[in-house]
Amino acid sequence: DGSYRQNRPNLTTLLVQPISAVLARKLVSLPEDTAQKDRCTPLQVPAAGKTTISLNIQSVTTYRTISNVIGYLKGAVFPDRYVIIGSHHSSLKGYGGQGWASSTAVITALLQALMPKVRRGWRPDRTLLFCSWGGTALGNVGSYEWAEDLRSVLQRNAVAYVSLHNPVTGNSTLHPIASPSLQQLAAESQSFNCVEKARCPVSNVSSVQIQGDSDYFINHLGVPATQFSYEDIKASENSSFLSEALYPVHATKTEELDPSFSLHETIAKLTGQVILQIASDPVLPFNALDIALEVQNSLKGEEAGVAQLLAVAARLRDTAELLQSDEMRPANDPEERAPVRVRMLNDVLQGLEKSFLLHRAPPGLYRNILYRLDDRTSQFSVLLEALEHYKLHQSNETVQAALSEVLNSINSAQVYFKAGLDVFETTLAGKK
Repeated sequence: DGSYRQNRPNLTTLLVQPISAVLARKLVSLPEDTAQKDRCTPLQVPAAGKTTISLNIQSVTTYRTISNVIGYLKGAVFPDRYVIIGSHHSSLKGYGGQGWASSTAVITALLQALMPKVRRGWRPDRTLLFCSWGGTALGNVGSYEWAEDLRSVLQRNAVAYVSLHNPVTGNSTLHPIASPSLQQLAAESQSFNCVEKARCPVSNVSSVQIQGDSDYFINHLGVPATQFSYEDIKASENSSFLSEALYPVHATKTEELDPSFSLHETIAKLTGQVILQIASDPVLPFNALDIALEVQNSLKGEEAGVAQLLAVAARLRDTAELLQSDEMRPANDPEERAPVRVRMLNDVLQGLEKSFLLHRAPPGLYRNILYRLDDRTSQFSVLLEALEHYKLHQSNETVQAALSEVLNSINSAQVYFKAGLDVFETTLAGKK
């Protein structure tokens, strides 16, 4: 995740040596009075005296080449605007993960579905970038380095990131995740692809932290992102960012989870629908009002300072409603749809979420505060973390700092939204 590039005071200076699960079981054990097996219970060192551990470390440092595979389909109208579709692969010997094979299968199916249209002359309005990242299991090295090298270009031109990270890890629950500005589009895609409308599940799109190579695009560039995946219910209830550090006792093979590949087909259809709309709609299908509503919903609690945040969030919602109104949108008639207005509006919509990036976030939390820690939390994660710190240390400084950061983000978004409105009001006045 690029930690080695930065001065990170939260990283330990102690020597860290990974050990096997077998050795860990010998060193620690579960408490005997564990009644609820489905709850996370801290491990304990056995009370029977002192234990001396001797480790013979024979690590050998070697260099490996990590490669990304990237292809593109150039847009016909806005070729300098990029919709990035990201999967991942592995070329490391001995890495037998099922996730990358599942990810590669879906992106391959998308390409196979698009190619007949392309051969007949079809082109999307915006450029599609198909990326298969290397080094994902080693801290998203491939995507991080590629995006870091092209940061200035991507900050201007990246429109959205569509993630295909481990699309099928279970077979019980469809778990759609999207940035607030893309939640409506993800829900509409889910409904559109449901054949039996009477039995369609209620949309449960959420903005929670997700694994994989979308990290840089969400947390460093503020690019709207979305992901569809099938999971097991218990897995989807856990904090997903932690799952990369956990190795299950047994992993179910992809062919056992989805023997007919029907789940993979569903993911491909849902993802393809979203990609085509983002890439080809004249006006980007991003919803400013949903961002403002997400901000309001994340400000719950009786803590001092929250009332002020709610007042600022109410003003942001009012501005977002105006920005989302029909008056600010180009006319439905293509002949009246002025290209300059469309371009200006899309540039505003493209940067809606960039105001919500913190300079530095607590360990384990996103810099983009619009994403919650998991589905069980409804407040801003940075505020919850600060309140937990207050309970432990009885220090109000962390809470005040978190409130200040959230306030700055909302104020910054209000300025950005208002500037977008001013541009259009000036344009409309000039036209009249």
